[in-house]
Amino acid sequence: MTARATRSGARPRVRTGLDVLARERPRWLRGRRVGLLMHPASVPADLVSARDVVRRICGDGLRALFGPQHGFAGEKQDNMIESGHGLDPELGIPVHSLYSETRSPTPEMLADIDVLLVDLQDVGTRVYTFEWTTALALEACAAAGKEVVVLDRPNPLGGEVLEGNLIRPGYTSFVGLYPVPMRHGLTLGELAALVNLRMADGDGGAMERRDGLGVRCPGRCALRVVPMEGWRRRMLFPDTGLPWVLPSPNMPTFDTAVVYPGQVLLEGTNVSSSMMSAGRSAMASATARSPSSASRTA
Repeated sequence: MTARATRSGARPRVRTGLDVLARERPRWLRGRRVGLLMHPASVPADLVSARDVVRRICGDGLRALFGPQHGFAGEKQDNMIESGHGLDPELGIPVHSLYSETRSPTPEMLADIDVLLVDLQDVGTRVYTFEWTTALALEACAAAGKEVVVLDRPNPLGGEVLEGNLIRPGYTSFVGLYPVPMRHGLTLGELAALVNLRMADGDGGAMERRDGLGVRCPGRCALRVVPMEGWRRRMLFPDTGLPWVLPSPNMPTFDTAVVYPGQVLLEGTNVSSSMMSAGRSAMASATARSPSSASRTA
């Protein structure tokens, strides 16, 4: 499947929500205090960090950064290793870890912001924790009266195929807080909209914003989604033309994401199936397929 990736230098077929935000600079961000939940894969097509993109748009309005599992900089390779909080050395603003003593933004973390931007690259599998970091952020922001804006990104596995069971009542956890299939076929923006409705036990339809860019999603939290441009449900990640940037340390390639919905189930057995080994195997496989690898290994 890696062979289907677009050629280097080709213009991406898909614009992410971050790309759209950077181009449109919506007026609803003006004068607002902004928090940004991101990780190393939070980049537009030119690979500039979302931190820098939002800083250019909001200036001093960017008040706080938030990081999910594996750390704000994606530096925690081992699974279930918590990250500490910190301070951005250039901007002098707090960097809050949402994989620390808390999995959810605290009222103190949210006190200095009006809106939380979420830009996380998911991999389309229920047990990937970025989905539930987003869900917990929705719950916390709803309680604190803060708006959440999800900058949507492609589901690498596409949006047409669903596989696997639903979580049974009483078995929810940080690797599955709401009942979606193991391979769920949703983008992060769609999943956030679903969770927002479930939190409110309500129904309703999405509406275009009256104040510019974005789609307003009904539910308990004031949720907006900035949609992608050019994405189609049939697309796998290589079809988007976007660069693959590791969303977590052991998800180095699209191939890893493809096997993850099934392979990750072995972690619940006594069979050794570390994601670290899977990640290294995927990188070795990708290197072996590279046309230039023959000259390096000859």
